Amino acid sequence: MRTLDLFEAAAFLRMSPAVLRLHARQGRVKAAKPGKRWVFLDEDLADYLGQLYARQRQAPLSGSNEEKSSWGYSDGVMSGGSASPRRTASEYAVLLGLTTKRRRSNSTTD
Repeated sequence: MRTLDLFEAAAFLRMSPAVLRLHARQGRVKAAKPGKRWVFLDEDLADYLGQLYARQRQAPLSGSNEEKSSWGYSDGVMSGGSASPRRTASEYAVLLGLTTKRRRSNSTTD
């Protein structure tokens, strides 16, 4: 069993010392403060990392639009926006029953 200070523990967990200090204060990460400085056990940090793994030993979907919501919804999808703002505007116009004029395309060449 090895003890680590705040900066060593933050490097072990690959997070900033400020975030780790906050987690320690809130009790999310096991830590002790026998004097003025935080002390962490490497075993406790490894256990903390193990708790962050996805459930059922399944790796998170990398590059996926699916996300877990903190409110308990499992079917959340991140919005991405439209690739073409004109197309979206024309779709709204059709849905609202608005009449739109076709824009003339610029056909000048140099």
